[in-house]
Amino acid sequence: MRPREHDPAADRRVMVVDDEASIRDPLGRFLSSRGYEVHSADSVASALALLDRLQFGALLCDVRMPGRSGLELLPETRSRDEDCAVVMLTGVNDAATATEALAQGAVDYLTKPVELDRLAIAISKALERRRTRIEDRDVERLVREEVALRTAALEREKLALRAHAIEVLSTLVTLTEAKLPFHAGHARRAAALSVRLATELALDADTIELIEIAGMVHDIGKIAIPDALLMKLEPLSADEWLTVREHVRIGVDLLRPLRHLSPMLPFVRDHHECWDGSGYPEGRRGEEISIGGRILMVANAYTASVAGRPYDDALTPAQALARVEQYAGTRFDPVVVRALRAVVERDAT
Repeated sequence: MRPREHDPAADRRVMVVDDEASIRDPLGRFLSSRGYEVHSADSVASALALLDRLQFGALLCDVRMPGRSGLELLPETRSRDEDCAVVMLTGVNDAATATEALAQGAVDYLTKPVELDRLAIAISKALERRRTRIEDRDVERLVREEVALRTAALEREKLALRAHAIEVLSTLVTLTEAKLPFHAGHARRAAALSVRLATELALDADTIELIEIAGMVHDIGKIAIPDALLMKLEPLSADEWLTVREHVRIGVDLLRPLRHLSPMLPFVRDHHECWDGSGYPEGRRGEEISIGGRILMVANAYTASVAGRPYDDALTPAQALARVEQYAGTRFDPVVVRALRAVVERDAT
């Protein structure tokens, strides 16, 4: 149950519950003389009625009473106010009853006739225990609130840093593409299609966001590759091809210091890995390749085919899809290729 809102007056408010007035009244007078606000009840029913009206710091309760016993009052008290400290009274030194009372939440156990000094100590300790419990809970609540505020502030800062980093990286990619006319807009097209493929595959929102970011920056390593190689129309030599392939490693190295973007590094690393292990840079195969890398591989091939290259005419969406499907199970993850077909067919309707 949720704790009741703390009533400061309850810190000095005590209830004495005993069916015998000859015991109840003297105990009440004694506690009043010690500065406590004392209320009396002669049964469990009357005690519950008081608990429904007022908040008590401590409750001094006889175990054996006609009708419902003091042990039955214990859980009822806790259900109304879990902070109320209960001290039990009994006429016999019954270890079994004491154990049961303590197990049900009583904080102390006194035998009749009650030594008044012992009673004063027991009530004082019970109230102190209650205050400590409330203070500890308040401190815990304040700590939780402070942690929540700091976490929210850090998350906002992280999101702002991520947005700024993405903006800077996207600008670099755009500048790189501006030097290569046939690359213009490729990153954005690949990112947009990657998001659609990831959505078709029912990936979670966080992964889809990372795939979109990876799609925007996956070719950023090309900024370090000579333009002459990227724009060359003739087949590349073996050495030239090795140089161009380095854009993946360079891109990952450029992005690695941006720790808030680190979860998408595997997607950038894997965007040229082939399903059958024939890709680069590490020759990963099958599900060794990150899902983002597999999606980007398909999105790259399809968008490049539709846009065209200096060495390859632009294809229609149907033709580009057919080309990708030729390599399902070799270059491309068949599941991602099926997702591409679903997206392309939906666009065609």
